[in-house]
Amino acid sequence: MTSISLRRPLARAATLCGLLGVLATPLVAADELPRGHYLLPEDGDLIGEVYTVEADEDDTLIDIGHDHGIGFNAITRANPDVSIWYPGEGTEVVIPAQFILPDAPRTGIVVNVAEMRLYYYPPAKEGEPRTVQTYPIAVGRMDWKTPLGSTTITEMVKNPSWYPPASIRREHAEAGNPLPGVVPPGPENPMGTRKMRLGIPGYLIHGTNKPEGVGMRVTHGCIRMLPDDVENLFDQVSVGTRVRLVNEPLKLGWSDEHLYVQAYPYLDEEEGAPIEDMTAAIEEVESAVEDKDYRVDFARLRAAMETPSGLPVAMQATAPERPTPLPGSLYDHIELVAGEPPLLSQASQGE
Repeated sequence: MTSISLRRPLARAATLCGLLGVLATPLVAADELPRGHYLLPEDGDLIGEVYTVEADEDDTLIDIGHDHGIGFNAITRANPDVSIWYPGEGTEVVIPAQFILPDAPRTGIVVNVAEMRLYYYPPAKEGEPRTVQTYPIAVGRMDWKTPLGSTTITEMVKNPSWYPPASIRREHAEAGNPLPGVVPPGPENPMGTRKMRLGIPGYLIHGTNKPEGVGMRVTHGCIRMLPDDVENLFDQVSVGTRVRLVNEPLKLGWSDEHLYVQAYPYLDEEEGAPIEDMTAAIEEVESAVEDKDYRVDFARLRAAMETPSGLPVAMQATAPERPTPLPGSLYDHIELVAGEPPLLSQASQGE
């Protein structure tokens, strides 16, 4: 796990500039990409890295996560012993910015609701390497689930007005916080500065005026993004862009001939009993290595399933260490204990 002392992305990029002249061309291109953008692996499924940064005096854990493209649940899960509101100057914070790509076509937008992340695969110009972008998102609450399936973007609006549906207006009225029929663009608009309507009626990808909720289950089913992220994505996509919404609490992927798993908590308790989940995970891993000479450490798999950290975990079993042979022959290492044989001792005593 890499340790980085400068937290701000621009500062981190500056520390790498001196190395660019001596690195190979593909690595230079990767380091020049913006935060959350990665070269798409030609043969593999793993992107990014896990690293650490030091908190500044005025930081919150949420701020640090957002600066590095990590949502609320992910940053708190990776740092269970760090205060959310006051990590403290100099505190090391783990940035869980390594991801297995979802098991879905690598085109358009892919949303993994279990992971609370969005992946975008922009088309590459001829002669340029393909890339992938990934952003934290908020998804639907237990009673307002984000739908699954394949759809497209059907409408794109800058600085939208919000027309609260009757169900949401009713909910707010019952809570003593009535909503107007329309909320104009501005800081009070919960849709933020951009909205992208999906072909699934009633559902959107949009920004927010409450970024602290990104990375949590807080929406009425829509997909909520950080303000800068949604504007960046909005400028790259168009009406007709394919959007796939999947639910993958367990992801498997390969990198450098090593198999990794990445597990997230299930969104709903009714999705499966623990023994069923473990059985399904074992079957998936066994299927992935079926035609390979690959020893799996199933204890690691069990630990990843029982305590889903959201961090990629290598599945290869560590070969037991062979004892180091001692120099010389076997007789050189046998201890001889001197002593009188019992019979001779008895005879010397006249018994």
